Amino acid sequence: MYFDSDKLLLIAGPCSLENAEICRAAAEVLAGLREKHAELNIVFKGSFDKANRTSLESKRGPGIEQGLELLAMIKQDFAFPVVTDIHLPEQCEQVGAVCDVLQIPAFLCRQTDLLVAAAKTGCVVNVKKGQFLSPHEMQFVVNKLEGAGAAEIWQTERGTAFGYQNLVVDMRSFSMMKALGHPAVFDATHSVQLPGAAGGKSGGQREYVPALARAALAAGADGLFMETHPDPANALSDGPSQIPLSEFPALIESCLHIWQATR
Repeated sequence: MYFDSDKLLLIAGPCSLENAEICRAAAEVLAGLREKHAELNIVFKGSFDKANRTSLESKRGPGIEQGLELLAMIKQDFAFPVVTDIHLPEQCEQVGAVCDVLQIPAFLCRQTDLLVAAAKTGCVVNVKKGQFLSPHEMQFVVNKLEGAGAAEIWQTERGTAFGYQNLVVDMRSFSMMKALGHPAVFDATHSVQLPGAAGGKSGGQREYVPALARAALAAGADGLFMETHPDPANALSDGPSQIPLSEFPALIESCLHIWQATR
Protein backbone atom coordinates (compact mmCIF):
# COMPACT_ATOMS: atom_id res chain seq x y z
CA MET A 1 0.00 0.00 0.00
CA TYR A 2 1.36 3.41 -0.97
CA PHE A 3 -1.25 5.47 0.86
CA ASP A 4 -0.44 6.06 4.54
CA SER A 5 -3.16 7.74 6.60
CA ASP A 6 -0.51 8.96 9.03
CA LYS A 7 1.15 11.05 6.31
CA LEU A 8 0.01 13.76 3.94
CA LEU A 9 0.07 12.40 0.41
CA LEU A 10 1.73 14.87 -1.96
CA ILE A 11 1.68 14.16 -5.68
CA ALA A 12 3.91 16.78 -7.27
CA GLY A 13 6.13 17.58 -10.21
CA PRO A 14 6.01 19.37 -13.55
CA CYS A 15 2.95 19.17 -15.76
CA SER A 16 4.91 17.84 -18.73
CA LEU A 17 8.11 15.79 -18.49
CA GLU A 18 9.87 18.38 -20.60
CA ASN A 19 13.49 17.37 -20.04
CA ALA A 20 15.88 15.97 -17.45
CA GLU A 21 16.90 19.41 -16.17
CA ILE A 22 13.36 20.40 -15.20
CA CYS A 23 12.57 16.98 -13.74
CA ARG A 24 15.70 16.97 -11.60
CA ALA A 25 15.09 20.53 -10.41
CA ALA A 26 11.61 19.59 -9.20
CA ALA A 27 12.83 16.34 -7.66
CA GLU A 28 15.57 18.13 -5.73
CA VAL A 29 13.04 20.49 -4.15
CA LEU A 30 10.77 17.57 -3.30
CA ALA A 31 13.70 15.67 -1.80
CA GLY A 32 14.41 18.66 0.42
CA LEU A 33 10.80 18.64 1.62
CA ARG A 34 10.97 14.90 2.29
CA GLU A 35 14.12 15.30 4.36
CA LYS A 36 12.61 18.14 6.40
CA HIS A 37 9.09 16.76 6.83
CA ALA A 38 8.81 13.07 7.67
CA GLU A 39 5.03 13.43 7.68
CA LEU A 40 4.99 13.87 3.88
CA ASN A 41 4.39 10.92 1.56
CA ILE A 42 5.68 12.23 -1.79
CA VAL A 43 5.01 10.80 -5.24
CA PHE A 44 6.75 12.43 -8.22
CA LYS A 45 4.49 13.14 -11.21
CA GLY A 46 4.98 14.17 -14.78
CA SER A 47 3.20 13.54 -18.08
CA PHE A 48 4.87 12.01 -21.14
CA ASP A 49 1.97 13.06 -23.37
CA LYS A 50 -0.55 15.87 -22.92
CA ALA A 51 -3.06 14.17 -25.18
CA ASN A 52 -5.97 16.56 -24.60
CA ARG A 53 -4.35 19.87 -25.49
CA THR A 54 -6.76 22.55 -26.72
CA SER A 55 -4.99 23.12 -30.05
CA LEU A 56 -3.58 20.72 -32.62
CA GLU A 57 -0.46 22.90 -32.71
CA SER A 58 0.23 22.66 -28.96
CA LYS A 59 3.31 20.73 -27.87
CA ARG A 60 2.41 17.49 -26.14
CA GLY A 61 5.58 16.35 -24.37
CA PRO A 62 8.49 13.93 -24.88
CA GLY A 63 6.47 10.83 -25.72
CA ILE A 64 6.20 7.51 -23.93
CA GLU A 65 9.74 6.18 -24.45
CA GLN A 66 11.62 9.29 -23.35
CA GLY A 67 9.04 10.06 -20.68
CA LEU A 68 9.46 6.67 -19.04
CA GLU A 69 13.23 7.07 -19.17
CA LEU A 70 12.91 10.36 -17.27
CA LEU A 71 10.62 8.80 -14.67
CA ALA A 72 12.97 5.83 -14.25
CA MET A 73 15.82 8.29 -13.69
CA ILE A 74 13.85 10.03 -10.93
CA LYS A 75 13.08 6.69 -9.27
CA GLN A 76 16.71 5.63 -9.36
CA ASP A 77 18.36 8.91 -8.39
CA PHE A 78 15.83 10.22 -5.86
CA ALA A 79 14.01 7.08 -4.66
CA PHE A 80 10.55 8.55 -5.26
CA PRO A 81 7.61 6.48 -6.42
CA VAL A 82 6.40 7.95 -9.70
CA VAL A 83 3.08 8.52 -11.44
CA THR A 84 2.10 9.46 -14.98
CA ASP A 85 -1.05 9.70 -17.09
CA ILE A 86 -2.14 6.93 -19.39
CA HIS A 87 -4.52 7.42 -22.30
CA LEU A 88 -4.92 4.02 -23.98
CA PRO A 89 -5.36 0.50 -22.55
CA GLU A 90 -2.36 -0.74 -24.51
CA GLN A 91 -0.09 1.73 -22.68
CA CYS A 92 -0.82 0.27 -19.25
CA GLU A 93 1.57 -2.68 -19.24
CA GLN A 94 4.52 -0.65 -20.55
CA VAL A 95 3.93 2.26 -18.19
CA GLY A 96 3.20 -0.03 -15.25
CA ALA A 97 6.61 -1.64 -15.63
CA VAL A 98 8.19 1.69 -14.62
CA CYS A 99 5.56 3.64 -12.68
CA ASP A 100 4.16 2.86 -9.25
CA VAL A 101 0.92 4.75 -9.88
CA LEU A 102 -1.08 4.98 -13.11
CA GLN A 103 -3.21 8.09 -13.48
CA ILE A 104 -6.51 8.16 -15.36
CA PRO A 105 -7.13 11.64 -16.83
CA ALA A 106 -10.39 13.33 -15.86
CA PHE A 107 -11.79 13.27 -19.40
CA LEU A 108 -11.22 9.48 -19.52
CA CYS A 109 -12.49 8.51 -16.06
CA ARG A 110 -15.48 6.61 -17.48
CA GLN A 111 -13.52 4.68 -20.13
CA THR A 112 -14.08 1.13 -18.94
CA ASP A 113 -11.33 -0.55 -20.97
CA LEU A 114 -8.74 1.93 -19.73
CA LEU A 115 -9.81 1.53 -16.09
CA VAL A 116 -9.76 -2.25 -16.30
CA ALA A 117 -6.35 -2.37 -18.00
CA ALA A 118 -4.87 -0.01 -15.40
CA ALA A 119 -6.29 -2.04 -12.53
CA LYS A 120 -4.87 -5.29 -13.91
CA THR A 121 -1.28 -3.98 -13.80
CA GLY A 122 -1.24 -4.24 -10.01
CA CYS A 123 -0.20 -0.59 -9.78
CA VAL A 124 -2.00 2.00 -7.71
CA VAL A 125 -4.64 3.73 -9.86
CA ASN A 126 -5.19 7.44 -9.31
CA VAL A 127 -8.35 8.45 -11.12
CA LYS A 128 -9.20 12.09 -11.70
CA LYS A 129 -12.88 12.90 -11.20
CA GLY A 130 -14.23 14.21 -14.49
CA GLN A 131 -15.23 17.87 -14.64
CA PHE A 132 -18.63 16.56 -15.72
CA LEU A 133 -19.20 14.21 -12.75
CA SER A 134 -20.68 14.75 -9.33
CA PRO A 135 -18.75 13.20 -6.41
CA HIS A 136 -21.52 10.62 -5.98
CA GLU A 137 -21.00 9.37 -9.54
CA MET A 138 -17.45 8.33 -8.67
CA GLN A 139 -19.09 5.25 -7.15
CA PHE A 140 -19.40 3.76 -10.63
CA VAL A 141 -15.77 4.54 -11.49
CA VAL A 142 -14.64 2.95 -8.25
CA ASN A 143 -16.86 -0.08 -8.89
CA LYS A 144 -15.12 -0.69 -12.22
CA LEU A 145 -11.68 -0.49 -10.65
CA GLU A 146 -12.63 -2.71 -7.73
CA GLY A 147 -14.27 -5.20 -10.06
CA ALA A 148 -11.08 -5.39 -12.14
CA GLY A 149 -9.01 -6.09 -9.01
CA ALA A 150 -7.23 -2.77 -8.53
CA ALA A 151 -4.62 -3.11 -5.79
CA GLU A 152 -5.16 0.43 -4.52
CA ILE A 153 -7.38 3.30 -5.66
CA TRP A 154 -7.00 7.05 -5.18
CA GLN A 155 -9.70 9.53 -6.20
CA THR A 156 -8.67 13.03 -7.18
CA GLU A 157 -10.95 16.06 -7.26
CA ARG A 158 -9.99 18.59 -9.93
CA GLY A 159 -13.01 20.90 -10.01
CA THR A 160 -16.35 20.80 -11.77
CA ALA A 161 -17.31 22.71 -14.91
CA PHE A 162 -19.13 25.92 -13.97
CA GLY A 163 -20.51 27.72 -16.96
CA TYR A 164 -18.02 28.44 -19.71
CA GLN A 165 -14.24 28.19 -19.19
CA ASN A 166 -14.37 28.01 -15.43
CA LEU A 167 -14.23 25.39 -12.66
CA VAL A 168 -15.44 25.35 -9.08
CA VAL A 169 -14.60 22.98 -6.23
CA ASP A 170 -17.32 21.63 -3.96
CA MET A 171 -15.58 21.06 -0.64
CA ARG A 172 -18.17 18.43 0.26
CA SER A 173 -16.72 16.18 -2.42
CA PHE A 174 -13.90 14.92 -0.20
CA SER A 175 -16.30 13.50 2.37
CA MET A 176 -18.49 12.08 -0.37
CA MET A 177 -15.64 10.34 -2.17
CA LYS A 178 -13.97 9.10 1.01
CA ALA A 179 -17.28 7.44 1.86
CA LEU A 180 -16.62 5.16 -1.14
CA GLY A 181 -13.79 3.59 0.85
CA HIS A 182 -10.75 5.09 -0.88
CA PRO A 183 -8.58 8.19 -0.28
CA ALA A 184 -9.61 11.52 -1.77
CA VAL A 185 -6.93 13.88 -3.11
CA PHE A 186 -7.25 17.51 -4.18
CA ASP A 187 -5.73 18.62 -7.48
CA ALA A 188 -5.05 22.21 -6.49
CA THR A 189 -3.44 23.39 -9.71
CA HIS A 190 -5.82 21.96 -12.31
CA SER A 191 -8.74 23.26 -10.25
CA VAL A 192 -7.68 26.84 -10.98
CA GLN A 193 -7.53 26.25 -14.72
CA LEU A 194 -9.61 28.33 -17.08
CA PRO A 195 -10.10 25.67 -19.78
CA GLY A 196 -9.57 26.95 -23.30
CA ALA A 197 -9.74 30.55 -22.11
CA ALA A 198 -6.36 31.76 -23.36
CA GLY A 199 -6.79 31.78 -27.12
CA GLY A 200 -6.32 28.13 -28.07
CA LYS A 201 -4.91 27.04 -24.72
CA SER A 202 -6.01 26.96 -21.11
CA GLY A 203 -5.52 29.89 -18.79
CA GLY A 204 -5.21 29.68 -15.04
CA GLN A 205 -5.29 31.57 -11.76
CA ARG A 206 -2.44 30.21 -9.68
CA GLU A 207 -2.97 32.96 -7.08
CA TYR A 208 -5.93 30.93 -5.77
CA VAL A 209 -4.03 27.66 -5.34
CA PRO A 210 -2.92 28.28 -1.72
CA ALA A 211 -6.40 29.15 -0.46
CA LEU A 212 -8.04 26.22 -2.21
CA ALA A 213 -5.36 23.75 -1.10
CA ARG A 214 -5.65 24.77 2.54
CA ALA A 215 -9.45 24.73 2.36
CA ALA A 216 -9.43 21.21 0.87
CA LEU A 217 -7.24 19.89 3.67
CA ALA A 218 -9.48 21.54 6.24
CA ALA A 219 -12.45 19.86 4.52
CA GLY A 220 -10.86 16.43 4.85
CA ALA A 221 -8.77 15.79 1.74
CA ASP A 222 -6.20 13.03 2.25
CA GLY A 223 -3.63 14.53 -0.05
CA LEU A 224 -2.67 17.20 -2.53
CA PHE A 225 -1.80 17.08 -6.21
CA MET A 226 0.21 20.11 -7.35
CA GLU A 227 2.21 20.90 -10.44
CA THR A 228 5.34 23.00 -10.10
CA HIS A 229 7.89 24.33 -12.58
CA PRO A 230 11.10 26.38 -12.36
CA ASP A 231 9.72 28.88 -14.90
CA PRO A 232 5.95 28.55 -15.33
CA ALA A 233 5.79 31.38 -17.87
CA ASN A 234 7.78 29.20 -20.26
CA ALA A 235 6.34 25.82 -19.29
CA LEU A 236 5.31 23.50 -22.10
CA SER A 237 1.77 23.24 -20.70
CA ASP A 238 -0.42 24.64 -17.92
CA GLY A 239 2.02 27.42 -17.09
CA PRO A 240 -0.64 29.79 -15.65
CA SER A 241 -1.71 27.11 -13.15
CA GLN A 242 1.68 25.79 -12.03
CA ILE A 243 3.39 26.98 -8.86
CA PRO A 244 6.87 28.48 -9.30
CA LEU A 245 9.35 25.99 -7.90
CA SER A 246 10.92 28.67 -5.72
CA GLU A 247 7.58 29.19 -3.94
CA PHE A 248 6.69 25.54 -3.59
CA PRO A 249 8.31 24.62 -0.23
CA ALA A 250 6.68 27.50 1.65
CA LEU A 251 3.29 26.62 0.19
CA ILE A 252 3.58 22.96 1.21
CA GLU A 253 4.70 23.90 4.70
CA SER A 254 1.67 26.15 5.13
CA CYS A 255 -0.56 23.29 3.95
CA LEU A 256 1.08 20.93 6.43
CA HIS A 257 0.07 23.26 9.27
CA ILE A 258 -3.58 22.96 8.22
CA TRP A 259 -3.34 19.18 7.80
CA GLN A 260 -1.78 18.81 11.25
CA ALA A 261 -4.35 21.10 12.88
CA THR A 262 -7.29 19.17 11.43
CA ARG A 263 -5.92 15.89 12.79
